[in-house]
Amino acid sequence: MKFPDGFLWGAATAAHQVEGGNFNNDWWDWEQIPGKIKNGDTSAGACAWWKGERYRADFDLARSLNHNAHRLSIEWSRIEPREGEWNADAIAFYRRVLGALRERGMTPLVTLHHFSNPRWLVAEGAWETEAVLPLFERFVTRAVQELGDLCDFWITINEPNVYAFTAYINGLWPPGKKDFRLAFRVLANMVRAHATAYHAIHRAQAHARVGIAYHIRALYPANPRSALDRFATRARDYFFNHLVARALQKGKLIFPLGLNTRVPEAINTQDFLGLNYYFSSRIAFDLARPAELFGRQLPHQLWGVSFEKDLESWFGTGDIDPQGFYGTLMWLARYGNGIPIYVTENGIGDARDEIRPSYLVTYLAALQRALRDGANVRGYFHWSLVDNFEWIEGLNFLRFGLIANDFATQTRTPRASAHLLAQIARANAIADELIEKYGYKDRSRPTPTHHRNRQTIASKKFRRRG
Repeated sequence: MKFPDGFLWGAATAAHQVEGGNFNNDWWDWEQIPGKIKNGDTSAGACAWWKGERYRADFDLARSLNHNAHRLSIEWSRIEPREGEWNADAIAFYRRVLGALRERGMTPLVTLHHFSNPRWLVAEGAWETEAVLPLFERFVTRAVQELGDLCDFWITINEPNVYAFTAYINGLWPPGKKDFRLAFRVLANMVRAHATAYHAIHRAQAHARVGIAYHIRALYPANPRSALDRFATRARDYFFNHLVARALQKGKLIFPLGLNTRVPEAINTQDFLGLNYYFSSRIAFDLARPAELFGRQLPHQLWGVSFEKDLESWFGTGDIDPQGFYGTLMWLARYGNGIPIYVTENGIGDARDEIRPSYLVTYLAALQRALRDGANVRGYFHWSLVDNFEWIEGLNFLRFGLIANDFATQTRTPRASAHLLAQIARANAIADELIEKYGYKDRSRPTPTHHRNRQTIASKKFRRRG
């Protein structure tokens, strides 16, 4: 199961989650509110990239594990700590980080916005008003001017759908609001900001490659025979999976309640498609959840995985479903009409590293199958390189790292799955014996097709092809 020559193998990180000492943004303020973060954890130390410059040792480990690329983000609140003021020390720090990757022969992919906002921007309304557009454009332009000689591979915004849904519908992230109309406005402004940033980057760096990172989750009705479950699944599928993608294709954000918004400037603003994919979910109709489009997510299932162990240590908010990953890649291939695709995040929180090896091999096998079927996938970035601060889950519950981290001592220990991915990256292929060892044993479960003409990826069943 070979991958194309020049395929990018790496892992991903985000500034607020690994640097530590990000005390000037909305997430730090959120961490100070009792009950917002599991166990009262904070990102103060994180992985010691800022104060201890531990990124160098982490990149050494990554290179020893055959990574030839790394995705990271830069922190807006460091570079522009006050409106219109630029921090030379922060810019120098990011130059050292990118330089360290270049020195190790690793391709950097830089994300310009990964959930956190400067405190001064929040005071001005952040993404709730169109005033954010020139501010983001100014920041992006400055970042590319300062760092563009070390990077030409940019993601404008990470998971705008997740940001809008979790911060403005569920209210679990800052600013903690629950307002569907406001969530839609935030989403529209993020689409506009991506378009503005896309053109600003190309003005500053003509040869740049610019994209956005979609978070897509395969959705299934809990009961396929229930019209209400199918309705709730289609509604969430459209809002969560399709709205931003269609806006960047059609130049319109289309939604009921008089919320339609034209964004013609967003058309043709993707040089590549970034995909963050983890799990699938089953959705049941729930009249008590109008703000969540009358949909309730069911508890996870380990589809096709024969584990009978304590699963408290893994990220159980969705179903392990490599077929959904394959379907998503094929949908993106049709949607993008040949535009390169990069898997910019994919992983599982598994402190014991019991499920990750099987997850890794079966998802990569699904990716390789998509390649055989015509998807133009150019790279894979595992989430994450090292255990880090996982937002509201804090430090010690979700362990996504290929490399384990003892936060008290900042001691790093590569997990077995890190060496497994290293073996695949070194060969640029999945050996048959890995499929035999880690592949799913139960191949009888039904699996769905993915998006077809705005329909949910849950309507048609077929058996997994070997």
